[in-house]
Amino acid sequence: MNTDTHVSNRWSNRYSYILAATGAAVGLGNLWKFPYIMGENGGGAFVFVYLLCIFFIGIPVLMAEAVIGKRGRSTPANAAAHVATESGRSSHWSIIGTMGVTAGFLILSFYAVIAGWAVAYVFFAGSGEFSAAAADPATNAETIGALFTNLITSAPQLLLWSSLTIAAAVFVISKGVKDGLENAITYLMPALLLLLLGIMFYSAVVGDFASAFNFMFHIDFSQLTIEGVLVALGHAFFTLSLAMGIMMIYGAYLPKDVSIVKTSIMIAIADTIVALIAGLAIYPIVFANGLEPSAGPGLLFQTIPIAFGSMPFGDFVGTLFFVMVVFAAFTSVIALLESPTAYLVERQNMSRTKGAVVAGAAVWVLCLCSIYSFAGAEWTKLSFGMGGDIFEFLDYITANILLPLGGLLISIFAGWVIKPEILKEEFNLSDQHFSIVLVLLRYVAPLGILFVFANSIGLF
Repeated sequence: MNTDTHVSNRWSNRYSYILAATGAAVGLGNLWKFPYIMGENGGGAFVFVYLLCIFFIGIPVLMAEAVIGKRGRSTPANAAAHVATESGRSSHWSIIGTMGVTAGFLILSFYAVIAGWAVAYVFFAGSGEFSAAAADPATNAETIGALFTNLITSAPQLLLWSSLTIAAAVFVISKGVKDGLENAITYLMPALLLLLLGIMFYSAVVGDFASAFNFMFHIDFSQLTIEGVLVALGHAFFTLSLAMGIMMIYGAYLPKDVSIVKTSIMIAIADTIVALIAGLAIYPIVFANGLEPSAGPGLLFQTIPIAFGSMPFGDFVGTLFFVMVVFAAFTSVIALLESPTAYLVERQNMSRTKGAVVAGAAVWVLCLCSIYSFAGAEWTKLSFGMGGDIFEFLDYITANILLPLGGLLISIFAGWVIKPEILKEEFNLSDQHFSIVLVLLRYVAPLGILFVFANSIGLF
């Protein structure tokens, strides 16, 4: 394997890297999943355990990925091979980069479809669909439910919105790191935060803020089960977009003097803060309208629109809300598209524009599997294993197999394969602090990820 090629792009500064990595980490899950699992598993007690998991597992693995990218200055597979050979080990460790990019590519094939739902809902809210449905309270929920069902079972609609999402991502990625990724993130992330804060204040005025706050932050250790601890562990790992190739390629663009340790901590804090604000923006509306807080993805696309339809300025705020959802989803979409594009540019000698178009086209083709799975096409049905359809298979194999396995291999690679001298140089820590990080990478993170892996495949 050639380990001599290197990416030449760099972030302008650490602020750009933090925004980009936070944008990659912040996604649809932050807007509904974290507040929901937090409220259902002891509130403040869950947050306490979650933060411990972030600190002792999430951040060390994030640091490891950034080191691989920064040291290798290459696409994920090539960077891992480079660092392995520098440490006197086999270049076959490139598998961790290959696995990450593959997982990210597969995730993008259905994530772009779901991001397309959010784009469609911007138009639904803006055209007054929510308030029109609320005109008849007796059929409001049924009308909004039909709106969602008609969207996700309509292949032409899904093709339109998914294609627009991918085309926009291709455009951003084709412009390069500074003119494309960095410029987009510089505007999208502050706009996302401002929208979140605005909707949170709106919710506090028209919603039941006290109930939402109590739901999310009431500390009740009696509600925190072993299953809840494993949920916290799993979410801490997945929320930082680890083992998807993202943090390796973003690490490859890091300027030399940027601290991996400090920026990794900042990214984890920013991701958690966004998730908490999202909960305080959404759940006052949920409780004020007597809605179900554990509705999962349906919370965004079925439950919340019911409430917006009957609230003051509901169409306007609903439009802003789904613009925010689009921003959150889109920052993750462009992050997931960057690795395969960078691979085509570096390893296949394509221009940046051609690489982005080819990667985007490949994702679009694979998107058809999820689009027609939602639409119920017979050819997407699977007759082996657990049954289901292609979308469910892709979701299962990425979330339950590729990501935990990739994270496990990354922690082992960083803790046991990379020379400690290389890690210490890149982390720039004192002997005492470096020893703690090494213990976390060698023992704590692998064991934690193994528990998540075992739980995800039903061993617990």
